[in-house]
Amino acid sequence: MDNENDIETDTDDSAEETGSVPEASHSNLPLVILLIALLIYFGFQTFALLGERGNLGQVKISQENALQEAQKIQSQFRTLVTKTGELAEKGHTGAKLVMEGLQRQGMGMAGPSAKTSETTPENAPAKAPEKAEAKPAK
Repeated sequence: MDNENDIETDTDDSAEETGSVPEASHSNLPLVILLIALLIYFGFQTFALLGERGNLGQVKISQENALQEAQKIQSQFRTLVTKTGELAEKGHTGAKLVMEGLQRQGMGMAGPSAKTSETTPENAPAKAPEKAEAKPAK
């Protein structure tokens, strides 16, 4: 009789197991939707950033000519100031006035005699920052 009861309970357990199988596909639906939404979001962000990168590349290319022109003019200005400084050292009064005006504006080039007097820590000008800090765009 004990064997018969054991057999009946075994068959009842197997019936309960087959009847109470949870549906896994419905419980994963929010996770699947979340993953799809994240995939779409990151895809859109990647596409937008690639577009911005292309635009920045075009801006950089368009500024190359202006940058080269500015460097060319800057080198010409340095040459002009150097030659004017040489004339001022030789005693040319007009060149001395020009050099004094440039030095007052902070653009003058120090001559050899001015370099030795300006190298002392008391006379040394404050250093400007080498690179301007970039502010984030809003």
